[in-house]
Amino acid sequence: HSEVGLSRNDSAALVELVLSHISDALVSGETVKISSFGTFSVRDKAARVGRNPKTGEEVPIHPRRVLTFRSSHLMRDRVASGNAKPG
Repeated sequence: HSEVGLSRNDSAALVELVLSHISDALVSGETVKISSFGTFSVRDKAARVGRNPKTGEEVPIHPRRVLTFRSSHLMRDRVASGNAKPG
């Protein structure tokens, strides 16, 4: 908050607003790309038959929507190098 010159409350409100817009876009099925960070998307998974690993009993798994994240190459490289700032 101090780097951008906003109060803590204003900074928190701004972050909440951005996250709210991202969430709304994902709920409506849109893909959200954050440059140099990664891409969030929603996938529909089909129904299938699973198995309870403890009992071996077959259990139906219902169709569902799942959130996926694919990190950008820049983020992967930054994490791999020990989180050093790029450049």
